Amino acid sequence: MTALGFLYPGHSGEDDYPRIEQLLGSDIRVDLVHTDTGEDAHRVDALLEMGSPRRLAAGVEELRLSGADAVVWACTSGSFVHGWEGAQEQVRALARSAGLPASSTSFAFVHAAQEIGARRVAVGATYPDDVARLFADFLGAAGVEVTGVVSSGIVTAAEAGTWTEAEVLALARSADRPDAEAVLLPGTALHTVAHIPALEKELGKPVLTANQVTVWEGLRLADRRVNAPELGALFTREPVVQV
Repeated sequence: MTALGFLYPGHSGEDDYPRIEQLLGSDIRVDLVHTDTGEDAHRVDALLEMGSPRRLAAGVEELRLSGADAVVWACTSGSFVHGWEGAQEQVRALARSAGLPASSTSFAFVHAAQEIGARRVAVGATYPDDVARLFADFLGAAGVEVTGVVSSGIVTAAEAGTWTEAEVLALARSADRPDAEAVLLPGTALHTVAHIPALEKELGKPVLTANQVTVWEGLRLADRRVNAPELGALFTREPVVQV
């Protein structure tokens, strides 16, 4: 049994995690602990506080007791807003606190893009433009070229969590660029897991979404490879363990 631990801010798109667990197979457990978000606002000051060490540390002990093999801070904006160096320190502090391998959704996007060989990507974000640009800067710091950024101007995670498949597809379509090798949809508040096959079919290229890459990152930390095509091109890489 591989147990993956996730610190998830508040309540918005967490339904994606049991769905992913079901698609991964019976020997992988996905444990979710909800952290206190403070103010639900895609504003830099609020996001910095949401990902502060004291808020993350509050959920760590529960994950340790669950027997998790790795822990991931399941939040994109609450990690990249700290910048490249700050996000690294955030993960190091989480690893020290948990006594486990640790990462965050922002680094998950970087590692997932590298995994599928995508050097140029397009970004479709629900965030306001200034926050979306910080994500593009974060990717750039990792050597991933961002060919375009589309932002929807949504201020709260709660609102993003209400988006339908049609709205997610529209965002992905508007974000896509001919020279992008993949389309990235950040924001763990957004329900995307059920829509990944349709997204990739529509765009004809890999689509990386926040909750998808977050769980993949947990598997990477736990040294597991799982073939689960319903979770998109990211989960069809070799070598694999067939579900």
